[in-house]
Amino acid sequence: VQLVESGGGLVQPGGSLRLSCAASESIGRFDSMGWYRQAPGKERELVVTLTYDMRTNSADFVEGRFTISKVNAKNTVYLDMNSLKPEDTAIYYCNAVEWTNKGWNRFKWEYWGQGIQVTVSS
Repeated sequence: VQLVESGGGLVQPGGSLRLSCAASESIGRFDSMGWYRQAPGKERELVVTLTYDMRTNSADFVEGRFTISKVNAKNTVYLDMNSLKPEDTAIYYCNAVEWTNKGWNRFKWEYWGQGIQVTVSS
């Protein structure tokens, strides 16, 4: 499975960006998809995830500014980011998780995109 992010770049504080994550396979197979980010000198952190049944889990810093969505027919997940702040500057990563069962065992398969830079600066 390949995940390819696009849509990053430089934006002024208060501006908006839309990130896209295109999957090489049907996203319907995944139990959840989402976005994480990593700022310089910091650990990778959750931004927001979306489960197969449309439940979301977002970090406190999202504060209603970011929205995750998906279009199954396009195998694409989106992250709409509004009211961007300088502290939102980071590399943003697309993530997909799939759980499979084999006998009594349960396996987690996790996939990551290569990441895309988002810089919020005047």
